[in-house]
Formats: sequence, structure tokens, C-alpha cells
Amino acid sequence: MKKALLCAALLAASMTHAAPLEWRGISLSSAEWGDKLPFPGVYGKDFVYPSVASTAYYQAQGMNVMRVGFRWERLQPVLMGELDPAELARLREFVNGTTARGLFVLLDPHNYAAYKDVSIGKPEVPIAAFADFWQRLALQFKGNAKVQFGLVNEPRNLPTETWGQAAQAAIDAIRATGATNLITVPGNGYTGAWSWFESTWYGTPNAEVMGKVHDPLDNMVFEVHQYFDKDGSGTAPECVSPQIGVERLKRFTAWLKQNKRRAILGELGGGANAVCEQAVNGALQHLQANADVWAGWLWWAGGPMWGDYFLSLEPTADGKDRPQMRWLKPYLKD
Repeated sequence: MKKALLCAALLAASMTHAAPLEWRGISLSSAEWGDKLPFPGVYGKDFVYPSVASTAYYQAQGMNVMRVGFRWERLQPVLMGELDPAELARLREFVNGTTARGLFVLLDPHNYAAYKDVSIGKPEVPIAAFADFWQRLALQFKGNAKVQFGLVNEPRNLPTETWGQAAQAAIDAIRATGATNLITVPGNGYTGAWSWFESTWYGTPNAEVMGKVHDPLDNMVFEVHQYFDKDGSGTAPECVSPQIGVERLKRFTAWLKQNKRRAILGELGGGANAVCEQAVNGALQHLQANADVWAGWLWWAGGPMWGDYFLSLEPTADGKDRPQMRWLKPYLKD
């Protein structure tokens, strides 16, 4: 154990000389909660937006992007309909207050490419409805250059071809509003970096489809997620090995270089133990070593409702850092 900790410390120390990537931050989760309760749920009990004040902690650590999750159905209760004024006001309060602090906000409809559990592309949820949603949302925030548009969280349960078409339709709808904001584009099958080339369970591999998605303004990055537990789900605190961080990213990195594209690691995390520390350090070192194609990363997760969740970076009740924050600090500051 002591040897493992020493190796991790030496690895982190070796990276302190490298400039941090352009984007480094955290996913603030809580406004998308409550989907299994009678919908839309009770605000302040079933779901709540993170406070603007809570972002000060992360900003002080050197983070500059707050990814905020919310539900498409709460923001747009009727497909192709107007955005809900109350929910939009909650989102706007967080966005305006956070960007006024100098931080960027990555909008995250945390819906898995579905609306009320019906996948985009089904007759009930046509691709046009997804494009309509993004057109309306872009019109609300296009005037704020510090707002970034994450198309949706972790698409699943639909053909990759359908998701590629939906992503392109959303990008086109966003750009039709005149918005020039950064767009992050996930792949199908939970957008795992390690499964970008998978062909056995979610359909046509992302590697064959997503490279065709394009932005006329060339201001988009792919968003992939990667965890280091056995099944890559991020649900277990144990990581497979100290090297697993690099192993699960390097093939996708090569794909980016080959296709002259860029990406952000939109979710990563690991339990508070020495093996995960080395895995996370290895992953972040890999990103910095390939800054030509990697734009940044975001830890999963923070937010006011997590309690003692093993991946939460929220400071403890007595104001102390979580162990994982120590791992991240060398990658946050100049």
C-alpha cells in the first residue's frame, strides 16, 4: 500500500509542470433527480439545482467548468412546446450566477437520448422534437459565450445511426439560431471511450458513425465518459488496475488523431483508494500528454444531494476536501 501511494504521489508530482487542459471541472448533479417519482416531482425535495455559491469551492481549486444536469421533460413538458417558465428560471438563475463568477457552464439534459423513457427516433419522439428542444434552448442562452451546449447525457437504447442523425439535427438547429457556443457531442452506448469501437451490444460502433457528425462552425468536441471499475459503469469503488486509466483511453485518443477531431472526458471518477488514485492520475496524465486532441475533463460528481456517495467531491460537513480532490489538484493549476 505504501509503495502504491508513493508511486501515485510521484506520478502526480511529475505533472505539476504541465499546463492544465483548457477545460477542467465537475458535473453538478441534483436537478435531474426524481425521475422515478410521480413526475415532475417536488422542487426542493425530489430535485434541486445546485447553488451558485457552491461553485466557489470548485473555482478556488482551479476548476473552470460546471456541468449542470437537468431533465428535458421538466424544461419542456410538451414536445415541440414552450419551455416551462419556472424550470427555465431555475436553470437561468444557476447559469447566469455561475457565469458571472467567470466560470463556464455546460448544459446537460440528463436524459440518455430519451423523452419520458421513449428513445429519440421513435414515432412518439421524432428527431425533429429533439432539434426543436435544442433550438429553443439555444435561443435562451446563445448570448452568453460562457455557456456550452452538451447535447444529451449518455445515449442508449437506440441505433447509433439514429443517434448520429439526431445529433446532427440538433447541431444544425443550434447553429440556425446564430449561436456560436461550444457543443459537446456524445456517442451511443453510454458514450464510453473504451466502447467507441464496440460492435456486440449497442449496434454499429461509434467509430463508424460519429465521425460523420460535423459542425459548420467547427466548434464542437466529442464527449466521452470513462470509469475504471470492472464493468466501466462507475458504480463500484474498486478500479481494475493502476494502468486501467490509460488502457481505456488510448485507442479512442488514436481515433481522434486519425480523424482530426477533439474531445472532452465528460465524466471520470474512482473510489478513494490507492489503485484508483493511480488509475485516475494515469488517465489525466494521458489527456495532458495528448492536449492536441483532448480539450479537458470533468469529474463525476458534485451537488447538494449526494451525502456520502463515494464519488462525490462536495466538501465534508466540516469543510474538508474529499480524498480525490488531492489527486486532481496537480491538473488544475498552472
